[in-house]
Amino acid sequence: MKKIIAPLLMILIIISCGRLNENENWIRVNQLGYLPNSIKVAVFGSKVSLSIKEFEVIDADNNEVIFTSEEVKHFGEYGPFKTTFRLDFTGFNSEGEFYISADGIRSQKFKISNTIYDGTADYLLNYMRQQRCGFNPFLKDSCHTDDGFIIYHPTLDSTHINVTGGWHDASDYLQYVTTSANAVYQMLFAYEQNPESFSDEFDAAGLEGSNGIPDILDEAKWGLDWLVKMNPKKDFIFNQIADDRDHQGFRLPNEDSISYGKGLERPVYFCTGEPQGVFKHQYRADGIASTAAKYASSFTLGSKLLKDFYPEFSEQLKQKADDAYNFGKENPGVCQTAPCRAPYFYEEDNYVDDMELAAIQLFEQTGENKYISDAAHFGTKEPVTPWMGADTANHYQWYPFVNLGHYKLAVNVEGQNHKKFIEFLRRGIDSVYQRGKDNPFNFGVPFIWCSNNLVAAMLTQCRLYSQLTGDDKYSEMEAALRDWLFGCNPWGTSMIVGLPENGDFPEDSHSAFSHLYNYQVYGGLVDGPVYTSIFNRLIGLQIYNGDEYEQFQSDIAVYHDDWGDYSTNEPTMDGTASLTYYFSALEKLGKESNLTYSHGALIRGDSTKQNIFLVFTGGDFANGYPEIKSALDQNSIKASFFFTGDFYRNPDFTNLIEELKSDGNYLGAHSDKHLLYADWDNRDSTLVNKIEFENDLIANYREMEKFGINKDDAEFFLPPFEWYNKNISNWTNQLGFHLINFTPGTISHKDYTIPSMSNYSSSDEIYKNILAY
Repeated sequence: MKKIIAPLLMILIIISCGRLNENENWIRVNQLGYLPNSIKVAVFGSKVSLSIKEFEVIDADNNEVIFTSEEVKHFGEYGPFKTTFRLDFTGFNSEGEFYISADGIRSQKFKISNTIYDGTADYLLNYMRQQRCGFNPFLKDSCHTDDGFIIYHPTLDSTHINVTGGWHDASDYLQYVTTSANAVYQMLFAYEQNPESFSDEFDAAGLEGSNGIPDILDEAKWGLDWLVKMNPKKDFIFNQIADDRDHQGFRLPNEDSISYGKGLERPVYFCTGEPQGVFKHQYRADGIASTAAKYASSFTLGSKLLKDFYPEFSEQLKQKADDAYNFGKENPGVCQTAPCRAPYFYEEDNYVDDMELAAIQLFEQTGENKYISDAAHFGTKEPVTPWMGADTANHYQWYPFVNLGHYKLAVNVEGQNHKKFIEFLRRGIDSVYQRGKDNPFNFGVPFIWCSNNLVAAMLTQCRLYSQLTGDDKYSEMEAALRDWLFGCNPWGTSMIVGLPENGDFPEDSHSAFSHLYNYQVYGGLVDGPVYTSIFNRLIGLQIYNGDEYEQFQSDIAVYHDDWGDYSTNEPTMDGTASLTYYFSALEKLGKESNLTYSHGALIRGDSTKQNIFLVFTGGDFANGYPEIKSALDQNSIKASFFFTGDFYRNPDFTNLIEELKSDGNYLGAHSDKHLLYADWDNRDSTLVNKIEFENDLIANYREMEKFGINKDDAEFFLPPFEWYNKNISNWTNQLGFHLINFTPGTISHKDYTIPSMSNYSSSDEIYKNILAY
C-alpha cells in the first residue's frame, strides 16, 4: 500500500505548489460587480484535492496586484467540485475593474462601484413589457384580443367576457391571477420602498418616451387594469386564462392559433372554490381566499401609489380592495391553478399569508384597527413560509415565496407584536441560513422548480430584516445569494438574461422569442437549477444544443442554457417582478454609501465633498428672518426652510414664504402642529400612532400646496423638535418622503438657547464648532 500511496501524495503536492490546470479549477465571482462597502466573496472550486492559502485582487487595466489576502476558508466537496474555498475580499473597496487570481487561476472580470446596480431594477421591466398580452410593445402588435369565454360559472358558461391584457405567465401564454397579482404587488412594493431608483423612459403602452410616470408604475398599472377585468364586480372573480392545451409548439403570441373550441377565444376560469380541470388532471381547490386576497393587496397598494396619476382609478381600486378582502374572508382556503393534459400546476397550499398582507394593506389605507387585528391573526397562523428550511416542496406549494405581510406588520405595530413579527422574519431567514452555512456558496435554498424565485424571495426578506433590526448576522448569506444570481454559482453563469452585458448569461432560454426569432428576452430571470432527481423525472425535457455546463452538473442539481429545458431555463414573469425590490434597494444603497443615517434619517451629506447645507425651522416665530435673508442675499446662497403647517397658514408669514420661494430656497415640512413624536427619555417609545402621524404630516403638505409646493418639490421632512425614532422614519418612507435631521456634533441646533439656560451656547461658539467639526 505504501508504494501506491506515496507517489499519489507527491503528485498532489506538485499540483498544489505549481500552476493549476485551468480545466480543473475555477473561480466564481459576481460578474456584475460589487458596491465598495459590500461583502465581497469569490468561490474557488476544483475537481481535485488541493490547498489554497492566499489570493490576489488584480487591476484589470494593467494586471498589477493591488490587494493580497489570506482570508480563505476551506469547505471541501460540493456539487461538481472535490474541493472548494471561499475567498473573502470584503476589506478591498477601491473602485475600478478587477479579477481574482489564486495559484494561476483567474476569475472573470468584475467591477467595484457605487453605481454598479444603477438601472438594474428598470432593466428587469424589459422582460415585463415583452410579456404583455393585448398590445405588446416589443412586437408592436396585439395578441389574444378575443379573450375569452367563461367556464365553470353555474349560469354563464361559454359567455364572452373581455379580459384581454395583463402578462403571459412565462414562455407559454397562460395567464394566472395568482402570479400576476403577486407581480403587481412586488413592483408596487419596490416603488413604495425605493421610488428614487426608477426612471421614466417609456409611456403607458410600453413604448419609448416619457409620460411623467415612473416606468414601474406604468407596468404595475398594466397589470392592475387586467386584474380589474378579471374581477369585474363584487364577489365575481376569475383565476386564469387558458390551460396547458397552450403547450402545442413554439410561436409568437401574436401568431397564436391554438383552438379551445371557440375560434381564437380562450377559456376564462371562474373561481368556484372547488376542484377544476377540464381533462384528466384537476387541482385541489378548497376555497377562494388565496386569490381574492391577492386581488385585495394589489388593489390597495395600487390605489395608494397611483392616486396622483389616476385619481378616479385609485378610488375604484380602493372599493374593489375592500370587496375582494371580504370575499376572501367569506371563502377561506386555496384556489390553485387548473391543470389539463399534464399533471403540472401551481399547487399553492397556503392562504393565510395572502390574507395577512391584504389586511395590513387595508389598515395602512384606512387606519381601521379591525384590519390590523385581522392581519395579526392571519400572520400568527403561519410564522414561517414553509419552504424556508425545507428540503423540497411541490411546484409553487407555498406562494408567494416571501411574506411581506410580516414586514408590514412589524412596521405598523409596537411592543411585543413588533418583536414577534420581526422574529418570524428572522426564523425564516435562519432556516435557510442553517441549510446553507456549511457549503461554499452559503446556499440553503432547495433546488425545487423555480429555485431562483426562492432566491429572490430570500434576498428580499434578508434586506427588509436588516433594515428593521440592524442585525448583520445574515449579511454574508444575503451577499452569497445576490452573487449566486450573477454567476457565483457552480455553473458560473448569471441567471438574468442580459445582465451583465459582457458576462455569461442565458442566451438559449426556453422562449419562442429567442428560439424562433433570436429576440433575446432581456431582463428575464430564468427558473434556475433544479435537483437532478426532479430533472430526471419531468416530462418532455430534451437538451437540443449540447450541454455547455456538462462538467458542472452533479448529483445535487443541474442547470442548462438550452431551449429544451423548461425546468431550469424558462424566464418567469413573477420571478422577474419579484427582483425589482431588491435591485432597487441596492441602487439606493449605492447612492447612499457616502451619506450618514441615524435611526433612518439622513443626518449628513456626502462626506467626500466639502459642502454645508444651511437649515432653518419655523413654527411660531420669524423674528430672525431679516438677518437671515440679508446674509443669504449678500453671499448669493440658498438655504432650506422647514416650516410647520401652522407657520404656513399664518397670514403674517405669507409674504415671507413667497419671498423665500421666489428666491429659490428649499421650502419643506416640519409637521403640522409641532407634535413630539417620541419620548425624550425612551426614544423607542412612539407618542403618536401611525394614523395620527400621517394626518399630521399630510396636513403640513396640504398647507404647502397653497403656496404651489407639492410633494415632488419637497421630498425631505425635518421632524418637530428634531426628535424621532425608527417608526417615524419608516412611516415617513411609506408616505414617499425622506426624513432629514441636523448633523450631530456641529451643535448647530443649539441656536435656540439664551444666556439664562444651563445649556447655553453663544452664536460665536456654535459657528466655531461647525467649522471645527
